[in-house]
Amino acid sequence: MSAPSIDRPTTVPGARRARLGASTPGPLGGVLRGARRVAEALASPLVPADYLDLLDPMRTGADLRGRIVEVRPETADAVTVVIRPGRGWLGHVPGQYIRIGIDIDGVRHWRAYSLTHRADGSPAAGIPAGCIAITTKAIPDGKVSTHLVRSTAAGTLVMLDQATGEFTLPTPAPAKVLFLTAGSGITPVMGMLRNHLGELEDVAHVHCAPTADDVIFADELRGHAADGRLALALNLDDEHGVLHLERLDTLVPDWRERETWLCGPTGLLDAAEAHWEAAGIAERLHTERFRPTVVEPGEGGTVTFLRAGRVVEADGSTPILDAGEDAGVLMPSGCRMGICFGCVVTMRSGAVRDLRTGEVTVVEDDATLPVQTCINAVAGTCDLEL
Repeated sequence: MSAPSIDRPTTVPGARRARLGASTPGPLGGVLRGARRVAEALASPLVPADYLDLLDPMRTGADLRGRIVEVRPETADAVTVVIRPGRGWLGHVPGQYIRIGIDIDGVRHWRAYSLTHRADGSPAAGIPAGCIAITTKAIPDGKVSTHLVRSTAAGTLVMLDQATGEFTLPTPAPAKVLFLTAGSGITPVMGMLRNHLGELEDVAHVHCAPTADDVIFADELRGHAADGRLALALNLDDEHGVLHLERLDTLVPDWRERETWLCGPTGLLDAAEAHWEAAGIAERLHTERFRPTVVEPGEGGTVTFLRAGRVVEADGSTPILDAGEDAGVLMPSGCRMGICFGCVVTMRSGAVRDLRTGEVTVVEDDATLPVQTCINAVAGTCDLEL
């Protein structure tokens, strides 16, 4: 695998004009979008590849892009985004995720989302052949997820990375499987179900959501259960309370005998890891995290963003990435969980604390240090080249 690249927020010339024609249907929309591209080309210095990108942005050899063809509501605050990828798309293994780059108010933001379509490219669940799909839920203060759910229209061009991730089923698949999911944590598991359910002999699925209306893919899950293809247990907070893992003895009495794939909020993942460890079967639990596990926070301090000329106070539990974004600093970002290295910036002086391990790293003398801002908090003071 090649070394991870560093993606920085990109101010896109004319990005506010990019709405021109984006949601206009038919030939008129095409004319408006073409006019916008020509206007941007005249206003910006281009190299030969840029002209090719203007004519065919999803051509072979170009940076990987995709065109959104549909934004389909799943619940009141969740959508499935169907994307037709460019010709450089290499495919995926069910359960993997992809990074999406989308321009919002002139800045390109990258986020990681699990893929939910058929890996062989065939149509499934209303997703057209040759298209890929992600499903996202709008979260409080979630700039990209909220934009995708509330504002994104068909026709939008997005940047793509190739699929990655190890939250996948082995070959051959285990005889007995338990899927344990909560909220949008169901998305990688739905990718597995749409691709592998026919190969799995004995499947139990426990899914947690605040209410019945918040269950993403509810009809599809209930359909599989009605057909006898999986044993489904819904834990709804308003009816059953928040799931306590002791209830697994009732919901799935043989859970200790099953290989388990778990995806959901950090609290559930931490509790499950302790529960499986106490049962002496930690090796049977496979997890996917949206955010890294955070140890006890330190004292925090002051972050200075040198180029922005901004000084920000941050507590010891807040990632520098979040602190900078909250203060209006344009921060590079990617997966936001320490995997892709898309958030790396240079620290000129000071100290940071790794939120996963508690380890403090200090810049010595006149040295500089690359820092992942999504998994580090300030420890006293730190000066960043940003």
